[in-house]
Amino acid sequence: MSEAHLFTPFSLGNLELPNRIVVAPMCQYSAENGCMTDWHTLHLGHLALSGAGLLTLEASAVEPEGRITYGDAGIWSDETEAAMGRVVESILRWSEIPVALQLAHAGRKASEEVPWKGRAQIAPGQDGGWQTVAPSAIPFLDGENSPAALDRADIERLRRSFAEAAKRAARLGMQCVQLHSAHGYLLHQFLSPLSNKRSDDYGGSLENRMRFPLEVFEAVREAFPAERPVTVRVSGTDWVEGGWDIEQTVFYAQALEARGCTAIDVSSGGLSPNQKVQEAPAIRCRWRGG
Repeated sequence: MSEAHLFTPFSLGNLELPNRIVVAPMCQYSAENGCMTDWHTLHLGHLALSGAGLLTLEASAVEPEGRITYGDAGIWSDETEAAMGRVVESILRWSEIPVALQLAHAGRKASEEVPWKGRAQIAPGQDGGWQTVAPSAIPFLDGENSPAALDRADIERLRRSFAEAAKRAARLGMQCVQLHSAHGYLLHQFLSPLSNKRSDDYGGSLENRMRFPLEVFEAVREAFPAERPVTVRVSGTDWVEGGWDIEQTVFYAQALEARGCTAIDVSSGGLSPNQKVQEAPAIRCRWRGG
């Protein structure tokens, strides 16, 4: 019998993977002040022995206010870097699996309660809560505390935070980093006309709405070793009329490729509670790409 294509080697830029199975980043909401714990060692260690070709660590915030919940992992300080380093060191002591890290900022979808306690937004001043930020002062849900609209200084600081996080990831030996610009989080909030109502050169036209995500990508690509791949996760559509859609995603993907993006990971939705996902039977297909 011929070997299933799924189990054949794959080249992600210069990174050679033994097969095409990638462990996706899965938030555990079990960090302490952004620091990974023994739980992450157990959880990720198990996955590192699965036989997958690549292990992606969960979305890790580049600033404290970028966490989805107070239990999210981060990579914004020496303390968070050291905690993640202990986990990665333990994994690689027993497994040869390449390890990647997803860099993230939740924007207006930050400051939430952990899932098993309902995921409701926690208002600033309450235990576990803080002021969220976004391209525009539009909350995700009606009745939530409005995010603060980012000014130019904020945008520049965030760009530096993503780049610094990429440098920390490189020091930890990450073979790849992925930018999270999907699921309604900060970079996706800039991309979608539903959440980005800015009147400056970071809002309005598609080119303007892509400006900050592309600047962040360029900063990360420059900060991360040139021989290691940088990928991007995108939501292909908001599933809302007048929102982000497939055509804009294609344009964004082409702009990312021109700037050195190795691959994109396509998901969908998460930007608006008004999304209406179109369901259909799965279509069997065979991808012939390398």
